[in-house]
Amino acid sequence: MTVRFAFDNSYARLPSSFYARVSPTPVSAPHLLKLNQELAVQLGLNPVELATQAGVEILAGKRIPEGAEPIATAYAGHQFGQFVPQLGDGRAILLGEIVDQEGVRRDIQLKGSGRTPFSRGGDGRAALGPVLREYIVSEAMAALGIPTTRALAAVMTGDEVIRETYLPGAVLTRVASSHMRIGTFEFFAARGDVDAVRALADHAIARHYPDAAGAARPYLALLESVIARQANLVAQWLLVGFIHGVMNTDNMSIAGETIDYGPCAFLDFYNPNTVFSSIDQLGRYAYANQPAIAQWNLTRLAECLLPLLAGDQDKSVEQAQEALSAFAARFSDAYNSGLRRKLGLLSEREGDLALTHDLLDRMVAGKADFTLTFRRLSEAAIGPEGDVAVRSLFEDPAPYDDWAERWRKRLGQEPQEGSVRRASMQRVNPAVIPRNHRVEAVIEAAVEKQEFGPFEDLLTVLGKPYEVQPGFASYAEPPPRDGRVYKTFCGT
Repeated sequence: MTVRFAFDNSYARLPSSFYARVSPTPVSAPHLLKLNQELAVQLGLNPVELATQAGVEILAGKRIPEGAEPIATAYAGHQFGQFVPQLGDGRAILLGEIVDQEGVRRDIQLKGSGRTPFSRGGDGRAALGPVLREYIVSEAMAALGIPTTRALAAVMTGDEVIRETYLPGAVLTRVASSHMRIGTFEFFAARGDVDAVRALADHAIARHYPDAAGAARPYLALLESVIARQANLVAQWLLVGFIHGVMNTDNMSIAGETIDYGPCAFLDFYNPNTVFSSIDQLGRYAYANQPAIAQWNLTRLAECLLPLLAGDQDKSVEQAQEALSAFAARFSDAYNSGLRRKLGLLSEREGDLALTHDLLDRMVAGKADFTLTFRRLSEAAIGPEGDVAVRSLFEDPAPYDDWAERWRKRLGQEPQEGSVRRASMQRVNPAVIPRNHRVEAVIEAAVEKQEFGPFEDLLTVLGKPYEVQPGFASYAEPPPRDGRVYKTFCGT
């Protein structure tokens, strides 16, 4: 059976300095672990074809489909604040681009597909654990309604990779609206290649921000658009308790999607200083630091675009600074309006921000679970009898009682009936998230015992995060205190 991809590879038509042409390294015995059939249909692909031996070999990098133009893209990046002039796809290869059923151009990329010229001494492979983590968390983010790359398939290769020990190898087929990063612009800007920066900016405008093409200053409009998307994206992260883990400039997408799920995790009990990444020793990418880091990264993008903004340096700097100054307000508007919705405050009144942030302060002091506090408040919004379940999340519930009295008084100023308010709150407060202890348990079962039932169950639950799922009620519970996982790893 022929596996058909309607490739139209625009990035491969850019100058050769943008990438290296390289084919995936064949693997010995590819085996399909998971195919995202719904996403395949959305992409205009045939799930039946993809599940054949020929399809699995394509997803593993063993076979190149017709029309593909495999490339590894070049980029640089600031990693923990330090600039590295050349990074690039060291273990990922872009097969090509297709236009999906909604007319959106999407990249089809293989992660863990072998060495490239950018591998920097690495083997270019991926272990099973990181592939499963990215599959789980990226699909969970999509179900939560947060812009993200997607997972089309996970395939075991039949080969082992060497990390601290021998581990089963795997390949993830990742789908993104593009893989252009802030670091892609930095790659050319660091070399003084203004023509390449302009070509990349033009490509980004055509692909992601077509309205900018008609603006009086298209490249400024591009910068403003990326800033707006990133501000909204990071606000959405914070509203569900997500910590990216490694917000280097090479891990920030120009398209405004969450990309590169390495040492990422979700909060259990609320603490804005929480860090999960084992390599983030100083807390640079802690939960509460993410907005400031996003703005820092966007400043690096603005620096790359300076030669395109205006006729002289001073004017370019002025325009860039004005654009960047809008980030804080955009983020605050998105974040604070999201917090109001999480608390059932559908109108805006004086004192709302103080009320919402006071709750967060009390959650820190009470070590209350982030996700469950907001979810259970949807029941408490019906009446005081719902307070019991919320109080149980606080080590000392007295501060919650004081806050709940003021919150319920504020709810009385809203016109909605209690049942309507509860429904609206449950649409923005998930019941389940990919809790780190669950993800780690899934990975352990798969890697150590070759058991994939827990992986399938977790995906099923996370596919409907805002719904009550009686058969999976335990998935909503936080980990026991002795079962918390505090460190996550990059997996490279």
